[in-house]
Amino acid sequence: MLKTFVIAENQRGLLIKDGRLITVLEPGRHVYVDFLGRLKLECVFAQGLFASPWAEIMEKRHPDLSQRYLETVRVGEGEVAIVTIDGRATYIVRPGQTSYVWKVLQDVKVVGVNTDENPRLTKAELVAYEKAVATNEKTIAPIAVVTVGETETGLVFFDRELVDVLKPGRYGYWQIGPTVTTKTLDMRPLPLEVTAQEILTKDRVSLRVTLTSFVQVTSAEKAALATPDYKNHVYRLVQFAVREAVGGRTLDEVLNDRETVDAQIVNHVRRELGDIGVAVTELGVKDVILPGDMRELINRVVEAEKTAQANLIRRREETAATRSLLNTARLMEDNPTLLRLKELEALERVTERIGRIDVHASSGEGLNVLVDRLVSLKPRD
Repeated sequence: MLKTFVIAENQRGLLIKDGRLITVLEPGRHVYVDFLGRLKLECVFAQGLFASPWAEIMEKRHPDLSQRYLETVRVGEGEVAIVTIDGRATYIVRPGQTSYVWKVLQDVKVVGVNTDENPRLTKAELVAYEKAVATNEKTIAPIAVVTVGETETGLVFFDRELVDVLKPGRYGYWQIGPTVTTKTLDMRPLPLEVTAQEILTKDRVSLRVTLTSFVQVTSAEKAALATPDYKNHVYRLVQFAVREAVGGRTLDEVLNDRETVDAQIVNHVRRELGDIGVAVTELGVKDVILPGDMRELINRVVEAEKTAQANLIRRREETAATRSLLNTARLMEDNPTLLRLKELEALERVTERIGRIDVHASSGEGLNVLVDRLVSLKPRD
């Protein structure tokens, strides 16, 4: 009985007899005599990885076939292998793994890298290798890419141990063996709003205080290692400082001496903060919020104070006017000429008014009306 096998150009045929690999068939038509039906054929694509149990059998039982058709990539501990196909990095093989790559239709090269000695990739290697696919896709990516912004500082940890401090840019690390973690810190002054705190003053008045601060990282390494979260650490210190500053003062002292309160809070926070790579550049009380009944009461007090001030000013003006009249009367009493001048001044005013009345009289008003108006006219001053 004849059996015909046809192999396409991009395929290779695995000829199997009684469960054993006999040979690898090239593209074309192949005819075999098989009276007992013992021959079988497995067609496989001869490109990329050869992920089949037959690959290992071919390497061990048929080394000549393996050497002809496959590139065997076996990686030891502390190393990684980059498989380039037609000049492009395509696969990354991890330590302890063995991969088989078809080399019949493509140019295959293998580059080994010692990741223990060179854990960080150069920029050229990062561009060339970052799109390569790990042969075992179930594991984490073999390359950890770290991007640091233009205002940031990056920190790289291997198994939680700090190994590198990075400037702005793009970096790559071999994630082979140790777990690579990263952290970036913004080096600009950042606003930190401390929300309203319920505080009881020295005179037992409950109020709420809101603060605004600006925090800047001066040393990324210290800030990352000293506290898990430096912003939360500063936030707690500000809370304690504002309670100490406000709780030791009366309401009037808090409202009337905000600069002293701010200075005490800033000094307390900076003293307790210490040298952890973080600086508080600005800090101050933004709002002091009183309960509704207390606001109403203070408004009444302010209104009463302003009313009293207005009354005092009015009384001072009245006293000054009375004193001026008294001084004028004394001068007239001691100086008859001055009294005569006052009388002439009054008479002049009366004459001016009479002149205005004459205008009305000439327009047809009777003499009696003119006399009545003159009699009712009273000189001022």
